[in-house]
Amino acid sequence: MDSSRSDAPGSEHDWLAAQFQAQRPQLQALAYRMLGSLRDAEDAVQETWLRLDRSDTAAINDLRAWLSTVAGRVCLDMLRSRKASREHYAGTWLPEPLIGTDPAEGPEQQAVLADSVSMALLVVLEALTPAERLAFVLHDIFEVPFSQIAPVVDRTPQATRQLASRARRRIQQAPRPDPDPGQQRQVVDAFLAAARHGDFDALVAVLDPSVVFRADLGPGSPRRPLHGAHPVARHVLDVAPRFASLASPITINGTAGALFGSREDPIAVIAFTVTGGRISAIDLISDPDKLRTLTLPRGAGGRDGQK
Repeated sequence: MDSSRSDAPGSEHDWLAAQFQAQRPQLQALAYRMLGSLRDAEDAVQETWLRLDRSDTAAINDLRAWLSTVAGRVCLDMLRSRKASREHYAGTWLPEPLIGTDPAEGPEQQAVLADSVSMALLVVLEALTPAERLAFVLHDIFEVPFSQIAPVVDRTPQATRQLASRARRRIQQAPRPDPDPGQQRQVVDAFLAAARHGDFDALVAVLDPSVVFRADLGPGSPRRPLHGAHPVARHVLDVAPRFASLASPITINGTAGALFGSREDPIAVIAFTVTGGRISAIDLISDPDKLRTLTLPRGAGGRDGQK
């Protein structure tokens, strides 16, 4: 570790805490990509600190890499445990949304966020095995060498490289949001206007032919995803016209979205993935537990996760 720390009594712990705080935003970003939940990410980061506090720090040569690896191990354990409990989750489970401001504010930052942690990316990450997800997130997004990831997943570096490669192929097939937040917003506004007016043809026109509609209503409220422009448009016209006028524009994980209700009393949020000028995915989240804190946490950015 850094020899510049003070030898004064009591300063060792304070120095270590300061170093950890400097790394906290990145650890939070890593854990969110691994877990898709802000609260779980906070728990993982706190557990990482506890493990650091109990460790022989004199043996740590690269604190950033050590913390990233330990946080990854904590998240891996949490994913494996969650996979068992998720077997009893009735319905679609979607990641906890990151809510930002209107896309006109800081479009470059929003584009970077959408590229590295979009809802489309998180949905694909959720479909990976825990080991594939860890290998991809640690290596491709946070640049941890395979030699350091391998012991965490109990594989050789070459096998770990193959895990990341399989994950990367899956992710490359996911819809990648159009880069211009303003154009995204125009498409979403056209969608909401068509929903308000009950215009089936106008809805179909802004939907990709293979669009998917997913809804996370919380445990015990099963709803299967809908696929295809016509089935999705029919569903929207069945339920949305009376609510569309209540939608306010927000960004969700860096892409155009809509909020129903207010941040103080949210009813639902909808994340839209706009690809090639059409909506390729609609993700509705109304699980109250996931709407408790509608904020954009520090460290939400990161290296581009979709190559």
